[in-house]
Amino acid sequence: MTSLPAPSMELTVGRQGHYAGAVSRLVAFGVDIGVLWGVYTAGAGLISLGSELITGRSATISHHQILAAVVLVVWGFFYFAYPWAVSGKTPGMALLGVQVVTADGAPISPRQAALRTVALPLSFLVVGLGLLGIVFGRERRGLHDVLVGTAVVYAWDAKAARLRWLARKELPQKSTAP
Repeated sequence: MTSLPAPSMELTVGRQGHYAGAVSRLVAFGVDIGVLWGVYTAGAGLISLGSELITGRSATISHHQILAAVVLVVWGFFYFAYPWAVSGKTPGMALLGVQVVTADGAPISPRQAALRTVALPLSFLVVGLGLLGIVFGRERRGLHDVLVGTAVVYAWDAKAARLRWLARKELPQKSTAP
């Protein structure tokens, strides 16, 4: 049995702690919007089905648009604020390996998570000008990050990646026999 060569330092360090790029953040946000909307739609469908089974009348979103909008806003706030307060990651961010931290790298507080959630729509106002810092800024911080004192960094665990690399199966050896 032959031993595997140790990976280079670049492979083991990875991107952990570096500011997350615009594409990673955009894809994570897209995944989060998809999950948020999917769960909201499924919930509305279940409520409509339950209402029809219990009362015999259908209760659809189109009949209660203001209530539906309020529920969507509350659900959106909860969807982003709670995971950020607990782990610094929404499901989309966890999938893409990024995490919200304070500007100095510490975990964010529940207060910062709530404020960041409220400030997030501000970055989209005026044709998304608040997002330019993510694309062009050195620290990749949007308006909502600057206002609340947060940053988004890569959170890939380099140590776990190295252990996975070491645990991989040994590649089959080529036969030298003619």
